[in-house]
Amino acid sequence: MFLVSVVLAFSVVVAPAWATSIYELPPVSAGEQTWVIDEANVLSRLNEGTLTNQLKKLANETGNEVRLVTIHRLDYGETIDSFADDLFAEWYSTPEAQAKQTLLVLDTLTNNVAIRTGEGVKSLLDEDIATSVVNDTIGTSIREGDKYNEAFLAASDRVVAVLSGQPDPGAPEVQDELNIERTYATAEETDDRNAAVWVLGLLVVATIIPMATYFFYQSYGG
Repeated sequence: MFLVSVVLAFSVVVAPAWATSIYELPPVSAGEQTWVIDEANVLSRLNEGTLTNQLKKLANETGNEVRLVTIHRLDYGETIDSFADDLFAEWYSTPEAQAKQTLLVLDTLTNNVAIRTGEGVKSLLDEDIATSVVNDTIGTSIREGDKYNEAFLAASDRVVAVLSGQPDPGAPEVQDELNIERTYATAEETDDRNAAVWVLGLLVVATIIPMATYFFYQSYGG
C-alpha cells in the first residue's frame, strides 16, 4: 500500500463542531454496499447518488472498490494521514481485504485530502496518478472556492476510468483568463475621439483666423 496526501490549505479556523473519530463513522468492510460517507455534509443528494451509482458499477464490473469520505474536523493531534491510515486499517484489516480497495478522505476544516490504495490496484492507480488525483483533480476545485461536489465528481470520473483499465484522462484543465487585445473602438472611445477632434479643430481655427487677419491688414494696410 502506498500513501499519498497533499495539504491543500493551511488556514485553520477554530470551530465548535466536535471532531470526527474513525469509530463514529459507519463500519465498512470489503464487499459492502457503502460507497460515500459524507459526514461533513458538503455533497448534494443528487451528486451523492451519482457517485454511489458510479462506484457501485465499478465494483460490480471490476471488483475494485472505491470509497469517498468527508469529515468536518480532525481530532486534536490527528492528521489527515493518520486518520486515513487508521480508517483504512479499521475497515480492511488484512492484506487480502485491502488489496482491491481505494479510500479517499477529505477534512473540510483544513481542506486536506489523503488517498490510500491496496496492493491489488496500484498497478492501475499508481502513486503518480493518485497524487495528481488529490493535488490536481480535487485540489483545483477546492482552491477555486471549496467546490466539493465538483471535486468529488471529477475525482470519481478519473479514478473509475483508471480502475476500469482505461487510459488516465488526467486532471481537468485550468482555464487561464486570456487578455485578448481588441481591434475595434467602443462607442465611448469613438465619442471621446470625436470630441477631441472637434476641440483640436476649434483651437486651430481660433489660432489661424486671427493670425491670417493680422497679416492681411499688415499687407494691405501698410
